Amino acid sequence: MTKIRPAIGSLIFLLVAPGLVAGVIPWLLTGWHLSHYLVLAQLAGAAIVVVGVAVLLASFARFVFEGRGTPAPAAPTERLVLGGFYRYVRNPMYLAVGATIIGQAIALGRPVLLAYFVMFAIAVTAFVYGYEEPTLRDRYGEQYDEYRRAVPGWLPRRTPWQPPQH
Repeated sequence: MTKIRPAIGSLIFLLVAPGLVAGVIPWLLTGWHLSHYLVLAQLAGAAIVVVGVAVLLASFARFVFEGRGTPAPAAPTERLVLGGFYRYVRNPMYLAVGATIIGQAIALGRPVLLAYFVMFAIAVTAFVYGYEEPTLRDRYGEQYDEYRRAVPGWLPRRTPWQPPQH
């Protein structure tokens, strides 16, 4: 598969999935209206959003260039993605989207987004344990099991994991 197809597929999936979850739904819940409170909190929230989006975009790029596929279940990668943020935590995309939602809640001063984050976290956790991990285990076998044993799912390692050379 050339990189153009995974790049286009990943871009479409980025717009549809995280774009909806961390963009459209928070906008529908808040209209991006700011509460009147500390400017420092607004800046801190905005910084969290920026970091979340940066991690998300870097992780999506990994799927194209390292995995030769997309994060979408309909067009999976040819290879297991083990580089970049995936060396620290198995779920950097979900953590990035969650951080983006929390950052928006802080920046906008809108507690409804914190409640939305809790629903997002429950749904993502159910998806990861009910579908994603069993699917990755079936697709990549021992390589995924080894990765899963070495890299935590939700709390990043302090040091990057080094995949063994096979």
